[in-house]
Amino acid sequence: MAEGGEREEGAGAKDYWRRNVRLLAGLMTMWFIVSFGFGILLRGWLDQFSIAGYPLGFWFAQQGSIYAFIILIFIYVFRMRAIERTHDVDD
Repeated sequence: MAEGGEREEGAGAKDYWRRNVRLLAGLMTMWFIVSFGFGILLRGWLDQFSIAGYPLGFWFAQQGSIYAFIILIFIYVFRMRAIERTHDVDD
């Protein structure tokens, strides 16, 4: 009996960490795209548009990646709460 329970617990822990790492990978990919992609690689193309008088590429390099990072932190908190509730490891 204990052996089966241990297997279930191990499978639950693996699923928890798989979902956690998948969430982190997705959010870090989004941050990389915003900060490196929009702020550096696509800066020349984005500079044809502007926000508050500043070229969009410059804005992403200076402000946009910071705002995106803050938004991603909130997304991480909300998603991790749901994942923790699902796996019964919440506060």
